[in-house]
Amino acid sequence: MPPDLLAELTDAGLDPVLAHADVVAALAEDLPGDDVTSWATIPAADAATADFVARADGTLAGLAVAELVFRHVLGADVELSRPVPDGTRVRRGDVLLSVTGGTALLLTAERTALNYACHASGVATATAAWVSALAGTSARVRDTRKTTPGFRLLDKYAVRCGGGVNHRTSLSDMALIKDNHVLASGGVVAAYERVRARYPEVPVQVEVTTLEQLDELLAVGAPEVLLDNMDPEQMAEAVRRSAGRTRLEASGGLTLETAATVAATGVDFIAVGALTHSAPVLDIAMDLRP
Repeated sequence: MPPDLLAELTDAGLDPVLAHADVVAALAEDLPGDDVTSWATIPAADAATADFVARADGTLAGLAVAELVFRHVLGADVELSRPVPDGTRVRRGDVLLSVTGGTALLLTAERTALNYACHASGVATATAAWVSALAGTSARVRDTRKTTPGFRLLDKYAVRCGGGVNHRTSLSDMALIKDNHVLASGGVVAAYERVRARYPEVPVQVEVTTLEQLDELLAVGAPEVLLDNMDPEQMAEAVRRSAGRTRLEASGGLTLETAATVAATGVDFIAVGALTHSAPVLDIAMDLRP
């Protein structure tokens, strides 16, 4: 792996060893044997240049992983350039990546590389739309753990490319006390204090559904509260009651159309699971040059 690609993956929070293993596994889905179409129709000695071209406007992410796919399939002979960095707003018709190598192998790698780029860019594009909807407010859009299995780190990276903020990456790096934890523990304060006692250094967020639960948590100094399915009036009252003593995150039933109204209540974050579980892919195609 070239040093610059290694550094880029590392800076993106994508462990290069794990990323390579993911690419190998993804390619194995497509290649349990030969690529019977490409390897039969195209002489092995033929070479070509192909371009990734945006078919729609959007925000770019995941091109480093797409590059990793091409480098794995084509080996040392591949020539590749990426004129547009991740996080860039791209327009329909923009060339995002150019790769030169064996024609048949380019087509073998095509779909796997596109799957990574289209998926991650779709997440980044969806995130950028939410960031735009919150422009002029102090609220930040934040993701969730509602990610495609195996794509967690790529999805989180794509959210950052779109201008969003990551929530916890795993169950280990932050405690999020939700309704079932509260029910099993006997209340929001009891659940919060149990986490604090066992893991005193771990960040904690507690989900509430009522202002009374918020008051209980404010009394014990909970640092962050998730306001679940509250209307804007309740959120504004929660902001008033907290008076800056705790960070507040809005969650549940939020849309791009209501984002500015929710942000205007004064909450610090808006949780949007749809960034990663429902974002449509960005339309990117690979075109062989004549």
